[in-house]
Amino acid sequence: MAAQMAALNIVFEAPDNAKGPCPSMVRPIDLVHLAKQTMGDKTLEIEVLQMFARQARACLQDIASGETVRVGAAAHRLKGAASSVGAFRVSQTAEVIEETGGDAGAMAALGAAVLDAENFILKLCRG
Repeated sequence: MAAQMAALNIVFEAPDNAKGPCPSMVRPIDLVHLAKQTMGDKTLEIEVLQMFARQARACLQDIASGETVRVGAAAHRLKGAASSVGAFRVSQTAEVIEETGGDAGAMAALGAAVLDAENFILKLCRG
């Protein structure tokens, strides 16, 4: 009886991977997350990533303005857009700027994260 109970406990335990694949924090874009968002449509993935890259550039320009309201609004937009495509480093650095107004170091980190994401997107579009 004890063996049967142990077997039942094992069978009905939540698996270790219940949350699915972990987001890739190594790549600038989490392709697993993006595939879920686009239902695996590769053409749509490229289109969404290209729109994200344009939006990210526009947000960086607003953030560079130094105007507190524009900086906060642009950082918020960028954070949301980055999260939706799986650009989690961009999202995290944008969140820091949204919350703190951003110092030069935070803005440089955001610029570097956006540049990494853009380069990754360009490589995907070529291949």
